[in-house]
Amino acid sequence: MNAVLEPRAAKPNESDAILNALPNPVLLVGPDGKIIDANMAAESFFEISTQLLQRQSLTELVPFGSPLLALIEQVRSGNSPVNEYKVDLGTPRIGADRQVDLHVAPLTERPGHIVVMLQERTIADKMDRQLTHRSAARSVIALAAMLAHEIKNPLSGIRGAAQLLEQQASSEDRMLTRLICDEADRIVTLVDRMEVFGDDRPVARGPVNIHSVLDHVKRLAQSGFARNIKFVEDYDPSLPPVLANQDQLIQVFLNLVKNAAEALVDLGSEAEIQLTTAFRPGVRLSVPGKKTRVSLPLEFCVKDNGPGVPEDLLPNLFDPFVTTKASGSGLGLALVAKIVGDHGGIIECESQPRKTTFRVLLPMYNTAKAYNQSTGEDEPASSPASQNAR
Repeated sequence: MNAVLEPRAAKPNESDAILNALPNPVLLVGPDGKIIDANMAAESFFEISTQLLQRQSLTELVPFGSPLLALIEQVRSGNSPVNEYKVDLGTPRIGADRQVDLHVAPLTERPGHIVVMLQERTIADKMDRQLTHRSAARSVIALAAMLAHEIKNPLSGIRGAAQLLEQQASSEDRMLTRLICDEADRIVTLVDRMEVFGDDRPVARGPVNIHSVLDHVKRLAQSGFARNIKFVEDYDPSLPPVLANQDQLIQVFLNLVKNAAEALVDLGSEAEIQLTTAFRPGVRLSVPGKKTRVSLPLEFCVKDNGPGVPEDLLPNLFDPFVTTKASGSGLGLALVAKIVGDHGGIIECESQPRKTTFRVLLPMYNTAKAYNQSTGEDEPASSPASQNAR
């Protein structure tokens, strides 16, 4: 890092390229507190160019009494790196809530100069939530296996006995045996839903036009549970295909749209669901079964103007059996989290009154390679990728 932050006059091309390749904001602060250098990520974070940053001191950028200022003095006096987590650097210009992790280190080649790297908590929190969702899915898998073994086998015996009794029963008793069979079938259907969580086979994926998926989901919703709700679409028409299983994506977004519609039942003509797609580069995750990290640049959102999710439920919203509905099973969002996790993606929820957003981040389909499900590795595609969405 020290070599990277040498003065730009010394190695202008090399140092600038390395600095600007970093996804996190990096500042070089002089002994007088003035900003000497910054990378492109820092320009984006503070919403100001490097030329203007170099005219300011750090005290003009961060809130009054910010822990960052004390950290810099601590690093100067101790001449050793210091980390601090969840520090709020929000200001009216860049936003009121900008929590970051701070990594502050001395630049040994230039006494008194300090390197400051910021990592926004939004990205770190996404990673934490993703690990939590996968852990929740694993707990449901164990429960599903237990239910399948302990419930389905006895039920088949009960149903078979009822069918034998039905052959010799009177018309009145035959209604009771039919009731036994119907209820046994209903329980088997419920267990079958649970067994979906236990299916750990590789997901067959390929190029999927996300706008076709969302249009299909919207048509299904408007012909049934959301026929009186206004839909607003905000799509990026140049979006590339997503690497996914189309049927499972339909299941994900149909579930999210259904949840949104159920949250809008009391709004009448004001009820609105917004579907958005966008390209958001920068997030990378490790996919189970693969050694390489996968970029998740495709962002798909389902937004509604309902009352919002209770704040105490938000941290555990994707856990099994957590629901805001009196008659809900709490399995819908857990299944959504499992499907998104199986695709190597992220799902998160941001909620406040009149604005709830479910955000899904997924990898795009690589036009030069096809995903080999049997090995989990990439191999050359045998046919060109499908056309861009819309």
